[in-house]
Amino acid sequence: MNSVSEKIILSIDPGYERLGVCVLRKDLITKKINILHSECFKTSKELSFYDRLLNIGKHVENMIETYKPEDLAIENLFMTNNQKTALKVSETRGVLLYVAKKASLNVFEYTPLQIKSAITGSGRSDKQAVQKMLLLLLPELKIISKKIDDEYDAIACGLTHFAFERGL
Repeated sequence: MNSVSEKIILSIDPGYERLGVCVLRKDLITKKINILHSECFKTSKELSFYDRLLNIGKHVENMIETYKPEDLAIENLFMTNNQKTALKVSETRGVLLYVAKKASLNVFEYTPLQIKSAITGSGRSDKQAVQKMLLLLLPELKIISKKIDDEYDAIACGLTHFAFERGL
């Protein structure tokens, strides 16, 4: 259980090859947000799709056990022309939602438009504009090694969650 003076969330940019994962902590008194953990979790191409899903589920279970977040903020699936990819990402999301609910996390979903709007003020921003704003909002990102887009997307999704929870 987290302290009443802080809130910890798990934020995920879903994918079956690469999964952006971020754990954020917000001090409820100072309103300061810190990154406790962020990564781009990659699954092995050598594994079957089902084994990749199993690895993703186990990895997220370990993250929940380690950091004990209250909420999961997850990016909603965007529309794509590649139906096969969309289906696999949807199945990955199903695993993630199951793992989160099994651990009694509150689940919040955000569209790419909501995330871009919350971070940059414009839903039409490109990835570079979002990343630039993230560097301004979270200066510690500058000293962390180069991040992959999926990881930045997970961080942005988490910050969006805190923005939507104005009372925190």
